[in-house]
Amino acid sequence: MAKPEIHPEWYPEAKVYCNGQVVMTVGSTKPELHVDVWSGNHPFYTGTQKIIDTEGRVERFLRKYGMYDSQNKKDKSDDDKK
Repeated sequence: MAKPEIHPEWYPEAKVYCNGQVVMTVGSTKPELHVDVWSGNHPFYTGTQKIIDTEGRVERFLRKYGMYDSQNKKDKSDDDKK
């Protein structure tokens, strides 16, 4: 059995706010939760996430560790044209 007066108060209908709007209700030890990002506006969950490889990370890694072969780059570009 739980000891009395040592547990925080439980709010089963705590409101979650994002940009001043209530986005959901959850159970929490606080009556209100203010968040910057939630699943409704996160790029990963909304499908707006873009993966941009501006520096050529794979090529940079291969060059750094001596595994880069300029022939691989040419073969890859030939495959892209097909």
